[in-house]
Amino acid sequence: MPDTMKQLVLTREEARKIILYAAGLSRAGQFGKGREAVYKLIDHLGHVQIDANYTVERAHHHSIAARVPDYKREWLEELQADGRIFEFFISDSGFIPMYDYRYSLCVKEGFAKSRKPVTQAEINLMERVLDRVAREGPLMLKDFDYDREVASSGWWDWRPSKIALERLYLDGRLMCTRGKDFHKVYDLPVNIVPNDIDTTKPTPEEFARYIIRRALGSLGIAGAKEMAWRAHYVKNNVVKKELEKMAAEGAVIPVTIKGLTIAQQYILPAYKNKKIRLSGDVFILSPFDVLNVFRHRLRDFFDFDYQIECFVPEPKRRYGYFSLPVLAGDTFVARMDSKADRKQRVLTIHNLHFEKVKLSKTQISKITDAIKAFARFNQCTDIDIKRSNNREYVKNIKQALAE
Repeated sequence: MPDTMKQLVLTREEARKIILYAAGLSRAGQFGKGREAVYKLIDHLGHVQIDANYTVERAHHHSIAARVPDYKREWLEELQADGRIFEFFISDSGFIPMYDYRYSLCVKEGFAKSRKPVTQAEINLMERVLDRVAREGPLMLKDFDYDREVASSGWWDWRPSKIALERLYLDGRLMCTRGKDFHKVYDLPVNIVPNDIDTTKPTPEEFARYIIRRALGSLGIAGAKEMAWRAHYVKNNVVKKELEKMAAEGAVIPVTIKGLTIAQQYILPAYKNKKIRLSGDVFILSPFDVLNVFRHRLRDFFDFDYQIECFVPEPKRRYGYFSLPVLAGDTFVARMDSKADRKQRVLTIHNLHFEKVKLSKTQISKITDAIKAFARFNQCTDIDIKRSNNREYVKNIKQALAE
């Protein structure tokens, strides 16, 4: 970064406000209520990550419900059916505003270029699959004959027809929607992308600037490393080069954070003088929430050392298999390892671990209300807290839950 380029200086408190506003977590209902609020949220973030883990409600529903009061899962399906959002990859699989469709073409090209050579038999199978979808309309994996010839060796050892469908999906010849059962329904892009959507492939520079704007829009404050990660499926992308140009143009603003020795950070001009007030509301967040994607940012800006432990061997877990961060205002106050038993309608909190922060009665009440709302969202009527490191806090929560 040239020495002549003026730096905006922020305190960590000021930085946290920008980060939380960008994440849609400055207050409950920041985007309003109802189905339109779901679209406004996805439009603002640019990408809501999908994950299949069903220990509690899946990540995409969880991230939306944390921000949209009284969220209904069918709203997401309706937005797909209306052609306002679509599913594909940025850095991860997620829901994206449909008008960003053209930028997905760069990622699809990246997948196609990075694919290992395929045999003629695999090419023939892909062509047969594509032909069937073209002739018959939307199809699911179950609509294809079971064509596995050897036993599966694990989760990612897919049968040939599944591999063909996913290859066609990743390179853009097919798209997908999802129903209530989370299963993919594959269809031709012409049947999913509205006619008025721009489908021209961006230049490398346009794609890079899109990534930069979207990353800073949802992260609030970020460095080149985080922005480049958003484009990692596009090899030899020019994100870092365009970032320098945008900084020189004033399209992004370099930021220094008092007391932090970290890589150069940036914000969008729109966030520079924005008056942001945090409500102090409590949010129980998904491990795959946009706020939690980069662990180093949680440490740097929030003094919160977080790791999702479902990927950690059981003997090494400290907080639990699926520990959820609990945010109050601009402070992470707890981690809640929970599991939803939807048949018995019980949310079991295996471990409610509080951070080393002093909580007021009002904050404890808000945490209790957040737990109640989270249970309802997970279709549970009962809450069972098994363990905690703070007897006083949990006693108060249990008493309030019993009322």
